[in-house]
Amino acid sequence: METRDGVRHAACPLCEAMCGLRITVEDGAVTGVRGDPEDPFSRGHVCPKAAALPDLHTDPDRLRHPVRRTPTGWERVSWDDALADIAARVHTLQSEHGMSAVATYAGNPTVHNTGLMLYGPPLLRYLKSKARFSATSVDQLPHMVAADQMFGHRLLLPVPDVDHTELFVVFGANPLVSNGSLMSAPGMDRRLRELRARGGRLVVFDPRRTETARKADAHHFVRPGTDGLVLMALIEAVFREGPVLGHLAERLEGVDALRELCQPFTAEAVEGPTGVPAAAIRALAESLRTTPRAVVYGRMGVCTQAFGTLNAWLIYALNALTGHLDSRGGAMFAQPALDLVYPPGTRRLRASFDHRRSRVRDLPALGGELPVATLADEIQTPGEGQIRGLICLAGNPVLSTPNGRKLDEALSELDLLVCIDPMITETARHAHYILPPTSALSRPHYDIAFHLLAVRNTTRWSDPVLQDDGDVWPDWRIVSRLHRQLARQRGAGLALRTRLAATEALGPSGLVDLALRLGPRGGLRGLSLSKLRAQPHGIDLGPLEPCLTERMSPDRGHITLAPEAFVGDVQRLRTHLDAPVPKLVLIGRRQLRSNNSWMHNSRRLTKGKDRCTVLVHPTDAEERGIVDGDAVELTSRVGAVRATAQLSDTMMPGVVSLPHGWGHDRPGTRLGVAGERPGVSANDLTDEQVVDAISGNAVLNGVPVRLCAV
Repeated sequence: METRDGVRHAACPLCEAMCGLRITVEDGAVTGVRGDPEDPFSRGHVCPKAAALPDLHTDPDRLRHPVRRTPTGWERVSWDDALADIAARVHTLQSEHGMSAVATYAGNPTVHNTGLMLYGPPLLRYLKSKARFSATSVDQLPHMVAADQMFGHRLLLPVPDVDHTELFVVFGANPLVSNGSLMSAPGMDRRLRELRARGGRLVVFDPRRTETARKADAHHFVRPGTDGLVLMALIEAVFREGPVLGHLAERLEGVDALRELCQPFTAEAVEGPTGVPAAAIRALAESLRTTPRAVVYGRMGVCTQAFGTLNAWLIYALNALTGHLDSRGGAMFAQPALDLVYPPGTRRLRASFDHRRSRVRDLPALGGELPVATLADEIQTPGEGQIRGLICLAGNPVLSTPNGRKLDEALSELDLLVCIDPMITETARHAHYILPPTSALSRPHYDIAFHLLAVRNTTRWSDPVLQDDGDVWPDWRIVSRLHRQLARQRGAGLALRTRLAATEALGPSGLVDLALRLGPRGGLRGLSLSKLRAQPHGIDLGPLEPCLTERMSPDRGHITLAPEAFVGDVQRLRTHLDAPVPKLVLIGRRQLRSNNSWMHNSRRLTKGKDRCTVLVHPTDAEERGIVDGDAVELTSRVGAVRATAQLSDTMMPGVVSLPHGWGHDRPGTRLGVAGERPGVSANDLTDEQVVDAISGNAVLNGVPVRLCAV
């Protein structure tokens, strides 16, 4: 790999926004990172995290060679020896205890990594383990289950057409900080200004007056866990006045069933348990009916709660019933150049939810993947299928999954833990091997996943910016070589070994080129890698267009508005009309200068005031004798943490907030900067036994807690 000094253009690989970057390199080092004003998608926008990309590259705590754990500490090991031993131990565990004795966990960075997206799935399939987990089930799983059951594929995810909408309704999301999530929309502040300039409105439902809510035309506090009641009431009000089904009317199946289901959920009935005035619900329902271009969108706050899947379903159904599904300015579907919904040579979609269940807690799988809330149980519960080994791809589940301390303990009991990670994290400290990849600046990048969720169809390729130092490999090579070592252990035939070698020889660039040429925008005169390289700022493929009927499988002619699994769970929602209101519950919060658990070792991002604080409404603080700046203790069923109280009227009374991703004080981690101000982990309070009843997604919001001064 050769790199050169000067100005380089790339897409940021840190989050869903895919911002275009203008990177200055001098003497082999990055001297500046700015937004690329010529990028047709981000148009110059950039957030503080992008400026920290060089910090990740030069971090003195980053591993520069593979290591294995010994009784006396970490020792350097060669790649060949590490991979050979790992493959042998995986083969032994699977031979003696069954294929599912070795599990896999894919962290959030996996989906931002071209190499892991291309080379990871073949390895997971070859392992033949039913014990597959990922960050999906502490995140967007409810949306994927809803898409699977309503549209026929878990990746047919509607995207708000924010650039053309006139009414943008947001539940439990903070796009001014995230720049969209399941809605790649860099420069959200500009997009919201443009919304208002064309006479549009922004309405936010959230138990915290977030950065987005502060810019809204209307913000409604809603009690955590009750968004489903508000959504049902909106649907009931729409039916009362008459739905507007739009061009999909003939394809909507289950309209009458949904009409009957929503009858008990009147605006007046939900006002008490939700805290949202009935008049506001009815007025918004009428606006959704009568506004030509409108969209309802929900994200982490509605996903990671007890009714996550019902919420996702009701959001999609509400958009359909008001004529805003697959309609300009509504909830639309991207048409990416590299299409995960229809990989080259496929056209048939298959629903993939609940075809099998977990061994211990009977939780459903989606696409062959089980909810991570049961990972610790699967490790610690003896019997056939017990997990004895784990391969962790770019993840830190000790901090990102519920009841992290229980999982922390479970990981220490494994016979084999392998982490592909550049750092010794809270999870990797338990590893038998840590295999460090090259940094983000030293690998090529193509956003395979997030063009599928973009608010505008674009495409771009980024070549490496810097040469990496040390004995590190790109992620895809690590995964590919492990795959080949496993094949050797299993005595694979010549055909498989030849295919694996050929795939590795192609590398990510060769595979992306092939996928582009065979994709929906390929062909003799279409896209190719060479054409993308000739356009370093990216290529604009145009705005979102109505396409759902074309995107759905030819053998599926309808959109299911009342899937059986969802209908069966409505009674559980109905019981919450009369359920007692918890005295105090915990929610998370997203921060612009943080990225889950893995950007806290950059001093430029963590300097300044302590950000791992507990936000408390002044009334709740006064009741407990707490003043601003006090040390406080939060306690839940599973644990307790101590942090600093920050009084704020941005919180709904009865709700406290703690950011996620912190808690870097566990012994054995090697995170110098993060260790100076480690914070506490919100997932030491979340309860792995409490999940969304339909999907098994973790409940990270609305956790009952007690608060006291210490």
